[in-house]
Amino acid sequence: MNELPQQLVNGLLLGSMYGLVAIGYTMVYGIVQLINFAHGEIFMTGAFGAITVYLYILPDGTSMIIALPLMLIGAVLVAVTVAVGAERFAYRPLRGAPRLAPLITAIGLSLALQQAVWAWYPDADSPLKFPQIEGGPFEIGNVTIQTGDIFLLLAAPLSMAILGYFVMKTRTGRGMQATAQDPDTAKLMGINTDRIIVVAFALGAVFAAIGGVAYGLKYGQIDFRMGFILGLKAFTAAVLGGIGNIYGAMLGGIVLGVAEALSTAYIADIPGMDKFGSQSWADVWAFVLLILVLLFRPQGLLGERVADRA
Repeated sequence: MNELPQQLVNGLLLGSMYGLVAIGYTMVYGIVQLINFAHGEIFMTGAFGAITVYLYILPDGTSMIIALPLMLIGAVLVAVTVAVGAERFAYRPLRGAPRLAPLITAIGLSLALQQAVWAWYPDADSPLKFPQIEGGPFEIGNVTIQTGDIFLLLAAPLSMAILGYFVMKTRTGRGMQATAQDPDTAKLMGINTDRIIVVAFALGAVFAAIGGVAYGLKYGQIDFRMGFILGLKAFTAAVLGGIGNIYGAMLGGIVLGVAEALSTAYIADIPGMDKFGSQSWADVWAFVLLILVLLFRPQGLLGERVADRA
């Protein structure tokens, strides 16, 4: 029980990273009913955009106080460029096609982005070291917070607050709500739905890029395959929270992160269950949680049941 506060904080931090990436899934699905399975790779390209700025643009020995904001800008620019390009050239031509076509396209785009990053970086076969913030760790009672986690601890709630304001208070945000509710009627009311869809892709990419930088700071390294598993977990978080609900995406991420942290920490202590508490089994417990939620609440934690019209 002495470890419980630490494990809850670990789960909160991990879940916040899942939630940042899950926002992209839920925004795109809420507007165009598309599951963008390449979103995990947009998260990955954001992390590589950040390290590209650090390695090839900034002078050697640049302090992280100066480097981190510039790395974050680089991550956002790369991720948004990739996401908007994917929407324009891969998804928009298939908007009226059967749903299986954009799904297969998303999987193909995911593989293409992985290989593009692998080809761009000569040393991409092994993980690349990500620059770290100096100082720390910080201790609050029995809880230890690593320096790299401070960025995530600040970025996640701030990002959610800005997104909530944007969606609820701005003209574009209200246009996104209208397009999500009824795109045909929104178009008749003068809303440029193509522009709204591009904004949804771009906003999702911004949060994915922030998550990519947070991943590098947390784990100290990045890899061109990093987006696959984390993307699946972020999609799981979006479904857990109620896909289409931006607050549900973050809630689902936190629930998933806490469940993963607690299962890794405590299941191994049960007699005969030591191997089921390993890190490799943490992914299994995440999807077990998804199955349970879908069995008892298919619409997700914050989702709403939608009646089918005759």
